[in-house]
Amino acid sequence: MLNTAVKAARLAGTIINRASFELEQIAVEQKEQNDFVTEVDRAAEAKIIDVLLSAYPSHAILAEESGASNGMNDESENVWIIDPIDGTSNFMHGFPCYCVSIALRQRGVITQGVIYDPVHNDLFTASKGAGAFLNNRRIRVSKTDRLSRALLGTGFAGRKKNPEALKEFLRMFETMTMNCQAVRRPGSAALDLAYVACGRYDGYYEKALNIWDIAAGSLLVSEAGGIVTDFDGESGFLESGNIVAATPRVFAQMLPLLKAAE
Repeated sequence: MLNTAVKAARLAGTIINRASFELEQIAVEQKEQNDFVTEVDRAAEAKIIDVLLSAYPSHAILAEESGASNGMNDESENVWIIDPIDGTSNFMHGFPCYCVSIALRQRGVITQGVIYDPVHNDLFTASKGAGAFLNNRRIRVSKTDRLSRALLGTGFAGRKKNPEALKEFLRMFETMTMNCQAVRRPGSAALDLAYVACGRYDGYYEKALNIWDIAAGSLLVSEAGGIVTDFDGESGFLESGNIVAATPRVFAQMLPLLKAAE
């Protein structure tokens, strides 16, 4: 199953890379305020679904652009969760921070995760209970144990913009900036989580995300030895879209500060 997801991600990456040389010719549609989809998103997603269903025709699909399909419902045992381009706004502007994200949820548990960065040809993979890997090399979260030395990632979901949410984001941003080494906001939640898993970040937090933004990345972090929860320290982040991920010691220092800033 993991190999099939890797094949799908790489084929989608080929479509994305080819299109990246002709950005001015790409058709763009606005779904909501600050939320866009391109013909490349749709083409990449169609390729991913084709590869997955060719191998597993009975599996259900939950994808960002086409939604639920192939019999997807609350009782589905096997569901592929797909984001063909996480970081579409970056892609549209030629900003090289976006990725393909594919996860498999089996009986409610994420068991496989693939994040592919086509710009840098970085392939992140994880299988539940079998560890996390970057380009077939085992990865672990960083050994940073103090928040004051931590590099953190965050984001602010553009389509959720409202004054109160923005104020909360800024409170959290100020709190984390005052207590850590630095905070970055590059604009791809899936890559942010992959970076926590391989130690490029020491922690990451964000609210109001969709399940396809975080399903694969959350498995990567946990399989790399990190902790992933919602802002209450519970396991409901896939449902709420509110996620905190970090090395164990940095996590313990981040969570109470984030709760206070809420």
